[in-house]
Amino acid sequence: MSAPLINAIPEYSTKIWREYLQQQQSQLRAHFESTADTAKLLRLQSALVDNVLRDLWSQLSISDEIALIAVGGYGRGELFPYSDVDLLILLPDRLQNAMDSSIEALVGVFWDIGLAVGHSVRSLSECLSEAEKDITVQTNLLESRFLTGNKKLYQDFKTKFCKALDVTAFYEAKIHEQEQRHARFNDTTYNLEPNIKESPGGLRDLQNILWISRSLGLGASWGALVKQGLISQSEARQIRRHELHLEMLRARLHYLSNRREDRLIFDFQNDLAKQLGHVTSGRKRASEQLMHDFYRSAKFVSFINEILLQLLHERIYPSMHETKPINARFDACNGLLEAKSSTLLQKNPSAILESFLLLEQHPELTGMSANLLRTLHRVKKLVNRDFRQSAKNKTLFLDILKQPNGVTHALRRMNRYGILGSYIPAFGKIVGQMQHDLFHVYTVDEHILNVLRNLRRFALPKHAHEFPLCSKLFAEFDSPYLLYLGAIFHDIAKGRGGDHSTLGTVDALRFCKAHGLSKVDSELVAWLVESHLVMSSTAQKSDLSDPAVIEGFARFIKDERNLVALYLLTVADIRGTSPKVWNAWKAKLLENLFLTTMRLLKCDIGGVDAEMLSRQQHARVTLSHYGVVDKDYASFWKKLDKNYFLRYESQEIAWHTRLLLSHIKSKQPIVRARLSPAGDGIQTLIYIKDRDDLFARICVFFERIGYNILEAKIHTTQHGYAIDSFLVSNYGDNSVSYRDVLSYIEFELAQKLHHSCPLETPLQGRVSRQVKHTPFKIEISIRADKNSNNHILNVIMADRPGLLSKLAHLFLNLGIHLHTAKINTLGNRAEDSFMISAKDGKQLEAESVKRLEDELLSQF
Repeated sequence: MSAPLINAIPEYSTKIWREYLQQQQSQLRAHFESTADTAKLLRLQSALVDNVLRDLWSQLSISDEIALIAVGGYGRGELFPYSDVDLLILLPDRLQNAMDSSIEALVGVFWDIGLAVGHSVRSLSECLSEAEKDITVQTNLLESRFLTGNKKLYQDFKTKFCKALDVTAFYEAKIHEQEQRHARFNDTTYNLEPNIKESPGGLRDLQNILWISRSLGLGASWGALVKQGLISQSEARQIRRHELHLEMLRARLHYLSNRREDRLIFDFQNDLAKQLGHVTSGRKRASEQLMHDFYRSAKFVSFINEILLQLLHERIYPSMHETKPINARFDACNGLLEAKSSTLLQKNPSAILESFLLLEQHPELTGMSANLLRTLHRVKKLVNRDFRQSAKNKTLFLDILKQPNGVTHALRRMNRYGILGSYIPAFGKIVGQMQHDLFHVYTVDEHILNVLRNLRRFALPKHAHEFPLCSKLFAEFDSPYLLYLGAIFHDIAKGRGGDHSTLGTVDALRFCKAHGLSKVDSELVAWLVESHLVMSSTAQKSDLSDPAVIEGFARFIKDERNLVALYLLTVADIRGTSPKVWNAWKAKLLENLFLTTMRLLKCDIGGVDAEMLSRQQHARVTLSHYGVVDKDYASFWKKLDKNYFLRYESQEIAWHTRLLLSHIKSKQPIVRARLSPAGDGIQTLIYIKDRDDLFARICVFFERIGYNILEAKIHTTQHGYAIDSFLVSNYGDNSVSYRDVLSYIEFELAQKLHHSCPLETPLQGRVSRQVKHTPFKIEISIRADKNSNNHILNVIMADRPGLLSKLAHLFLNLGIHLHTAKINTLGNRAEDSFMISAKDGKQLEAESVKRLEDELLSQF
């Protein structure tokens, strides 16, 4: 029997240790808040825990056969306020199974006194075996630091670990790990709630460099890399300044949240900005200034990460040296673009743009060499007024946009290296510009580049399956670079005040004129910028079954080229706002609007009656496939008016007819659900004797089961029955069994529609972080419909749980009858449109309209 690992510690001693630790941590926090010395905070936090662990180890008479080792960030001697204390308890091989209960008691003591310990217990041979299998374990052990216990055992471990480390495999694994980590954040730093530690350009990118450097024996500090000739003293100072800035933000986040929190979420941006002395000005909110500083640091970190990983690659593969000439000024060196002369860019500034063009024209090149990147960073100020006025440079920039391949990568690189914002000064002003519209999740510049990427995807055959119509139209479009210019300028005036579409149009026209575009092409680019919101607004807010809507939109569009260009830009724009905003329903709305308008522009549409007859005929064909013939539904169709046949598509008419034939005068509510033919969500049909509270009941039901209402079509038959169709979706749960959900909706919703079931109140839920911290003013417009007794209500407001139910209850209480509803949720922003009237289809009086507007403003 071996000696026990740990003696019992009295409860009063645990309390003393806990109080001591809390007292010391409070003093460290107070010192940091008064001095803002982040490096000292991290060092003293680590030293405090070192001393506590060593004292506990000594007091508890721990076996001298084992070693206590700090690993991970704690192993580096950097400990953030609420970070885990990563420990390795190292055992000799002969004791690896002998001390489980004792070690458990030891770790329990650590937790009892308030240390958030992340620990592993391994023998020497287990450490080596696990490190070989798991890159995370290997990285943690690489940063190990002896604390107390058996030092000889630790030294033996270090010797064997370093000997077993495969430097090449470690490098390749860390590069792959970084690529995967970046992919989790969509390969962008410019999220509105970035992760200071893990996002591209975060602290982890700097740590990755030092891990690889340490594995190569080059040192584990920026000073060591200076001695190795990998960076200059000036670069080391820049790196350390930005590293300290990110570390300061992370430390303050921990203190603000009183937990481990590495995301710059909206909850803390305002408080953090205030702590740092930022003050809201007429042009920028305090939080925007905070985030702009963060993005600047993250941008530099990404830049230096790219350079140093290249240089470390050369150290690992020194024998690789293959140079091929590209032209008189540039070579390809190991798959990277390299200038033949170190002074090329200074003497010939046009070579700056040429370098990006060459990357497009030579797909075998994976990027720029470290030397070229450094030179580019030094000379980017040469992209000035004289540079922009050069005819050669104007041609080069347009050539970059006209290339068949690599346009997205070229512009992303130009933005990352600061060239794009210098060449187009208006673009430079929106780099790192926050957006407070509740649906964008990227900064303005990142959104613009996402839109351009989406347009480029239409050009690539491998992505043609995603948007077949868009890919076909793009392939036939005469000058795709005009679409790219529309993308670059469509949001370029965000943050200036005023209408960004109008202001951006001026910028676009000025650019096109300066670059010698024809009048026709210049006008197209400017029109796209000015009109880039019109198609999405029309599709998502207007009644597309109304011929007057299509005719008005067609008059606005004017010709087929404009329609194709605006459709492509609109699809790319919506998809570029947020991964959650685009869905098949929006795709279908836009496609329907595009196709209907194109037919009208080609004079291939026969008016309202022809459209109604066409839909009826297509429905008849579908019904015949189910053995349903005209005489079976003739009496039912007589109860449906023209508006019904124009509002619903032929396949919906056939579905309704087939399901309702045996229920035409049903006294019970009929509810049927199916997967939406459009591809996203569930389509639900409700057929019931019409009454005022139907919409409210249906809204409450779907909200309480966690489904969003995307669209609602409300129709009342000539014999007083409601035929209501709801398209609903639940994006939060991909594991749902739709067969069960469809059955549940059909049964439970039918029960809720019985008169005997009380009307439930709107759902009350937690408002999202973005809504809570983004001031957003409700927008309301109520106008009379030209073609009926109805009014059209448009509301734009911050989305929240129960919003639609609350609106439905308001309509019910004010005696307002709802005809149609278009529910458009963009992230956390609701843009809903309703066609309404007084009861019995009568027009709302002016007094009723005013009362509705007042209630909306007061309640929302």
